[in-house]
Amino acid sequence: MKKLYTLLFVLFAVSLSAQIDRTQMPNPGPAPEINLEDPQRFELKNGLKVLVVENHKLPRVSVQLRIDNPPIAEGDKSGVSSLTGSLLGKGSKSISKDDFNEEIDFLGARLSFGSQSAFASSLSKYFPRILELMADAGINPNFTQEEFDKEKNKLITGLKTQEKDVKAIAGRVQTALAYGTDHPYGEFTTEETVNNVTLTDVQKFYSSYFVPANAYLVIIGDVELEKTKELVETYFTPWTKASPPSFKFSNPVDVQYTQISFVDVPNAVQSEISVQNLVNLKMRDEDYLSSLMANEILGGGGEGRLFLNLREDKGYTYGSYSRLGDDKYGASRFRAVASVRNAVTDSSVVELLKEIDKIRQTPVTDEELKNTKAKYVGRFVMALEDPETIARYALNIETEDLPKDFYKTYLEKINAISVADVQEAAQKYFSSDNSRVVVTGKGSEVLENLKKVAVNGKTIPVKYYDKYAASAEEPNYNSEMPAGIGINEVMNSYINAIGGKEKLEAVNSYMLIAEAEMQGMKLNLEQKKTSKNQFMQDVKVMGNSMSKQVLNDGSGYVVMQGQRKDMDEEELKKVREESAPFPELQYLNGGVALDGIEDVNGKKAYKVKISEEKTLYYDVETGLKVQEVTKNEMMGQQVTSTVIYSDYREVNGIMFPFSIAQTVGPQSFEFIVSEIKINEGVSDADFE
Repeated sequence: MKKLYTLLFVLFAVSLSAQIDRTQMPNPGPAPEINLEDPQRFELKNGLKVLVVENHKLPRVSVQLRIDNPPIAEGDKSGVSSLTGSLLGKGSKSISKDDFNEEIDFLGARLSFGSQSAFASSLSKYFPRILELMADAGINPNFTQEEFDKEKNKLITGLKTQEKDVKAIAGRVQTALAYGTDHPYGEFTTEETVNNVTLTDVQKFYSSYFVPANAYLVIIGDVELEKTKELVETYFTPWTKASPPSFKFSNPVDVQYTQISFVDVPNAVQSEISVQNLVNLKMRDEDYLSSLMANEILGGGGEGRLFLNLREDKGYTYGSYSRLGDDKYGASRFRAVASVRNAVTDSSVVELLKEIDKIRQTPVTDEELKNTKAKYVGRFVMALEDPETIARYALNIETEDLPKDFYKTYLEKINAISVADVQEAAQKYFSSDNSRVVVTGKGSEVLENLKKVAVNGKTIPVKYYDKYAASAEEPNYNSEMPAGIGINEVMNSYINAIGGKEKLEAVNSYMLIAEAEMQGMKLNLEQKKTSKNQFMQDVKVMGNSMSKQVLNDGSGYVVMQGQRKDMDEEELKKVREESAPFPELQYLNGGVALDGIEDVNGKKAYKVKISEEKTLYYDVETGLKVQEVTKNEMMGQQVTSTVIYSDYREVNGIMFPFSIAQTVGPQSFEFIVSEIKINEGVSDADFE
């Protein structure tokens, strides 16, 4: 009997195989419907709309408050919304800031505020108290002059650190040129506008815009509707009913023809490029998802055309991407962006525009669309595991006027997108005819070739702007060298500026200790030098040595992440150049060349070429060293490192920079010197 069963199984399998043509790809089944539970909804008399999604899988709750006001123009008090957000959540009229924060920490919860939002998460057993704290801090804020002054100083300090930050400058100019500086999206915050803001302005902003008329409270997690409704009514009913003021702002328009908007930032080690145009796209539009697919194919990630072209093929950049915005209130932007080496700035502009033209003029391939759909669908499904995603989807349906089944039929709509749909969306939303190509970079190195950029046989005109998007004249880099100035005059000017030759020659050793912050991590720098060709530099991250260099006259080694390597002759030569306490004393003997005058942070500086890889800059007026630029090969690409020296202070009669800001590729950080010792604190044991 067993043999009979086996024979029947084999015959069945053969028969089934004969009926299937395995050379043909099986037709896909219908897209599954996403099972998103509809939120339960109620509304308070003051206008607060509440959405509740019960999810009892985990004993956690998340609460999101969003006030969906139209864009707000802050004008000459730009920064008032930021200050309002930073002051909210610092206790309330009934509980001090310290007690407030201590209780949240004790409960293991999270609670944060923006100027028109709040977010909290906690274990479900603490949900009633966390909701009460959120309501109390939001409805009864404790705005004090002391906290206001602290937050104002913090904001101004942050703005000062961005003064030389190329990415920050680029972002500011890109939005200002797109929308205009009188538009809520185009205005920017400066030290001057922050200083215009008073505590009264913050209180007025809060009372005008932190109101329940356009407010949504989304609660997701291990809760029960009736109990939640009771809590919300108890804690949020005291929120005074009010509507925010309404006002109109200008409608931005694109440029009439494609042009390059250039911003000269002399300390830039790479160029920030944004090819951008305005779009009128809303989530409820029929071609919304088609436009997302088009953007994904063009520049949505590592598989996008921009990335594959500018990074993988050309090696111009670490990455190139595109972004497509949507906005129910008005215009948003399409942007194709890249941060590229100075030498390839013009070529990168050409390639970005070519890729935009290509996706508009030539249909994408079936394979591209198929792979993009798969990637997009995968991200969508994965995101459903996050309660915050569910909250965002629920809010989108409410605030964007979307159909109730928008997300339930999401996969069906994605799968229905055709190659023709993608091309139509690209032609509608991506422009190469009236694009504004915003380039922020070092004009002395990139502008000559940038003025020659031509696409489709036409040279693209260049217009000039300053760091705050105001129209400017074309930079002039042909500064004449003053009569009688040579390399020794520049070196002697520096030596005299920091203390004089006699004092410098009396320095046998010095020690420097400094600290920086990068991506939330503390970097500690310790550096020691002697006049005997001894050098030690140790960079630590969170207390652990990341990179250490040691030179002791004729030999040296490097330790990287615990791995030691002896220096070769070329490496020894480079470190010896750094080992002298004051290399300028040696430069007086020759071997370096004066290579003209350039702008460095808005001031004229002598450019001194130390080697093919290294250039130093000395302020024409003060004589002080203000910048150092080094070029090295790393993994087949040229990487430029720029160091900015500032905040000179006197130590034992000698001036030293106490701010050492460094940019390497896309990373920027600033070392603040805390201690310098002259002829003490250094021994031969430091160089073993």
